[in-house]
Amino acid sequence: MPINPRGRREPQKKEEQHRINNGITSPVVRLVGDNVTPDIYNLREALRIADDLGLDLVEISPSANPPVCRVIDYQKFLYELKKRQKEIKAKTAKVVIKEIRLGPQTDEHDFNFKLKHAIKFLQEGNKVKIDIFFRGRTILYKEQGETKLLKFAEALFEYGKPEMMPKLEGKRMMMILAPKK
Repeated sequence: MPINPRGRREPQKKEEQHRINNGITSPVVRLVGDNVTPDIYNLREALRIADDLGLDLVEISPSANPPVCRVIDYQKFLYELKKRQKEIKAKTAKVVIKEIRLGPQTDEHDFNFKLKHAIKFLQEGNKVKIDIFFRGRTILYKEQGETKLLKFAEALFEYGKPEMMPKLEGKRMMMILAPKK
């Protein structure tokens, strides 16, 4: 940011996304838009047409030969563009991973309690990471932990499918379930 004589920072001016009106450099343009006959015009003629309609001449495709310009209200065009980008962003799915922790000797009641939580998470469309933590010597019960994870996945079969099978990393064995569409 440039600094003015008082030592304060001045805001930078945003560079326009599109060239408009007198910012267009090409001598000849292809003109499109409402109330305009699509054709190739010289720049002065295109600017005059846009001015007569009370609109802006906006360079839409500068790489085309000749560049494509549209006669529109530039502020309205930017508003529509931002609106479209916001809709696209809203439609993208945000993946959330919920984590459930078990132990190798988790008894039946606790197992069912955690299972209900996992069902709720999967129905909401979230992924579920089931994690078995082995403390101290419980690492000897790796097979017990793996069967517990597979039993968990089998109980959730109608709600989600395993994305990652049980895998041991250090003192943790984990598995990820993704919701069924």
